[in-house]
Parts: sequence; C-alpha cells; structure tokens
Amino acid sequence: MFVIRPAVQDDLATLLKFAKMVHFINLPADRDLLSAKIARSRRSFMLQADDAHEREFMFVLEDQDTGEVIGTGSVLSSVSWKGHPHIYLQVRRREHYSEDLRGGQVHTTVEMCTDESGPSEVGGLILAPGFRGRADRLGALLSLVRFHFIGLHPELFSTRMLAEMMGPLTPDALTPLWEYFGRRFINLSYREADLFSSRSKEFMLSLFPKGEIYVSMLPPEARALIGRVGEETEPAKRLLEKQGFRFDGHVDPFDGGPCLEAERDEIPLVKSTERRVLLGTKTFAANAHEGFVSNPGPSGFRATRSAFEMTPEGVWLPEAVVELLHLKQGAVVGVTPLAASPESSRRKSRKASS
Repeated sequence: MFVIRPAVQDDLATLLKFAKMVHFINLPADRDLLSAKIARSRRSFMLQADDAHEREFMFVLEDQDTGEVIGTGSVLSSVSWKGHPHIYLQVRRREHYSEDLRGGQVHTTVEMCTDESGPSEVGGLILAPGFRGRADRLGALLSLVRFHFIGLHPELFSTRMLAEMMGPLTPDALTPLWEYFGRRFINLSYREADLFSSRSKEFMLSLFPKGEIYVSMLPPEARALIGRVGEETEPAKRLLEKQGFRFDGHVDPFDGGPCLEAERDEIPLVKSTERRVLLGTKTFAANAHEGFVSNPGPSGFRATRSAFEMTPEGVWLPEAVVELLHLKQGAVVGVTPLAASPESSRRKSRKASS
C-alpha cells in the first residue's frame, strides 16, 4: 500500500536525490534550501504559518511495504506578493502588413511581465523512475491528491491556481531557449539562474530587457520550445488539463514551459471533496467505487486512494485503510470521489431538489 504524508527532515536525502534529477524551482537541488522548505512545510501543515507567502505544503508518497519515499509534490499558498513578483514571459502574436507589397508577416513576441497578486501554485512533482507507468497510476495519485487537500482547506489558497510545466531539456539538462535567449542578458547557466531565482528575482528585473522581443530572431530549435513541455511532463500536463487548467500565453522565462491556470473552485476534484464521519470498516468488491480518502486531523495529514462507501450518515472504509491513515471510528475523513457513483449522483439530486 501507498500513503501520502507531509515531508519530514528524515526525507531530506531522498528529496535531494529527486531534486538532482529535475530542475524545479519548487524542488531546489540545494540541501539548505530544501531543508528550509521542509521546515516551512511542517509549520504549514500544523497551521502555524499565518502569512500566505510562508505557507507551502510538501507531500511525499511512501511505499508502506518498504518504508521508501518514492515521490513528492507540493502546493504553495502564494507565489508572489508586493516586492516579490511572479515573473513570466507573455507570448503574443503580431501581424504586420505592407500595402505596397500586398503581403505581410505574422510574428511571435515575448515580453517579461510580473504578477504580485498572490496566486497559489501546484508544483515540484516527481515520481521515482522505477514506479512510473504502472497500472496503479501512482503519478496520478501523487498529482491529484493535492486537489483533495486544497478541497479540504480552500481558505488556505488563492482562488487562482497556477501550474508551471517544465519545458523540454537536452540530455545534459540544458535548454536551447535559455542558451540562445536568456543567457544573452543574464550571464548564468540555466541551472545557476533557476536556482538563484529561488532566493531572489531582482537580477531578472534588472538585467532582462523591457518591452516585446521578436522571437523570429532566435534559431528555429529555440523558437520551437516556447510553450512546449518535455515528453516526461506530458502525462502531468494532461492530468491538469482534465482538471480545468488552461494555457493563456504565459511561459517560464528559463525553459519556455507553459504556465497553466485554473480557478480553484472550478477544479472538479476540489469541488467534489467532502468531510465525512467514519462509520466503521467493511469489505469491498474488487470493482468498488474508489476515491481519495484522508485523515485531515491534527495528528497529521495522511491520504491514499481507496474503495469507500458514502451514506447520508458518513463513510465506510476498508480496515487496512483505516489502519494506514491512523483513523478511529467517529473520526472525520476527507473524501474525494474519482468518478461519479450512483450514491453521489443521488445525493447531488437531493441537494438540487431541496
């Protein structure tokens, strides 16, 4: 069995190993930065972080049979505030026409823009390579359970949700877009610039040119990366799109990956999350309806995917899941159905007619 729980300092070595496999700003390959993020996450789960920009929730996926941490993902309550903007490139289409030549050109431009409105963000998602592509879809569990958590605590997050998707990288973890574009203005490697931006964004605001830049002047291999994701990121992108995330022309200034956006309260999994009282345990058929279930209590968030049965009085769970989540009869359980069930449809009909 697998359980989602908050990251702790004992996970640092494993998380650092994951961070060195990717180049996420939300999962920096720096021991001190990563340790600080874990500490901040622990305070956030304990509801001890009052300021939104201090709240971030780092989850890990643990194999209960081995005790091994095999993946991680996070949610940040606020990625920007006054004096600490979220920075992106706005992609636009420009048409130019010549009356004399009776013809014209269509160009793509990018312009550095900032946002201090404080949207929330899901990010830092990685699953150990040996656990990808399995029938139990552990990557989907790790990605989507974050919306279950948001549904339990919507007040901790902005009504705007972002997801920055990683653009394609070369085998040696470089991106032609940064080499041909960003590095012309900021003399740092892609990895150095990405890591430094987790500490401060002043260098980008000071060194990056203002106004629109025509990407027609870039080599074709660099232009082609704008708004694209790498092959390994495609499954994560599709999962988010099914939850209502859309591309609105914002891309990452380092690798050109798209920044997707959704309204928190329109995300299906957020909308369908409920709190129910645990009635007890029972045995379920192999084809029983499944969903995300969790212990949202003060003892520590724990979640998994499981069969369940909801009634007007509460919810029934398998005995093994009750033990896994450290629940007791009468406890509050977080529940998010993963597909419409007859019972949930009947409950919605009753609500609509009441």
